[in-house]
Amino acid sequence: MKTGRVTSIQRGSYHDGPGLRTTVFFKGCQLHCPWCHNPETISPEIETLFYPEKCIGCGECEKGCFAGAREIVGTDMTAREILREIQEDQPFFGDTGGVTFSGGEPLLQAEFLQEMIDLCHAHGISVALESNLCFPEETVLPVLEKIDLLMGDVKIWDSRRHREIVGMENTWALENFRLAAKCGKPIILRTPVVPGINATTEEIEPIARFAASLDTLLYYELLGYHPLGAGKARALGIEQPQYQKPDKALLNALREAALQSGARVLINGREGELR
Repeated sequence: MKTGRVTSIQRGSYHDGPGLRTTVFFKGCQLHCPWCHNPETISPEIETLFYPEKCIGCGECEKGCFAGAREIVGTDMTAREILREIQEDQPFFGDTGGVTFSGGEPLLQAEFLQEMIDLCHAHGISVALESNLCFPEETVLPVLEKIDLLMGDVKIWDSRRHREIVGMENTWALENFRLAAKCGKPIILRTPVVPGINATTEEIEPIARFAASLDTLLYYELLGYHPLGAGKARALGIEQPQYQKPDKALLNALREAALQSGARVLINGREGELR
């Protein structure tokens, strides 16, 4: 029986698409964003997070860490095992909620992902995909044809700079957003706003214009950087670069610039200016 590797399944989420959602985080990502919110999802291998400040020195590590100092990340599950967890939330999905397949990068496990989508649809569950889309069309199209909603980032507009910072060019991603629109799939396009990387109007304006060009765009969203991944990175033995959180004034200014594209623009899931 086929299995997929996930890091976690988050129930009752309001942050990974419309309505109440169950979010399945797949393990493994081909990009290496230095500000990654979920660094434990980058490696496809099963890993251990170690928090030395929680260790009580009991010497019983092999029995499991009762103090929470060690956390195993990565579990192999069948599609039906995952479905059972999703179905715990299904009575609360209503007309707008559903499951979001996120990561990491779900398309690295594209065959299992398609099985998972088909199983969810067979049980009346709406499916959203959160992906970096940096894959050739032959990998992406069979998945796009199945999903109900696409969410993805354009992190940096210049493709060469995108490669320098996160490890791959963005050419495939842009092509696949256009492909999704051609397939009639609703799109939420986002940019994580990271000072020192892309927090300028010169960077945001062309991304917003691209977003506005997609006929099925629901909205373009600016996501302010937050160092939530730094602690998990240290627990993996990785030291993330230090970035500043963008303040409200900066995010509002970038929103104003993005609005010139004609797209609907949100900041951190909110309409209007931050106050």
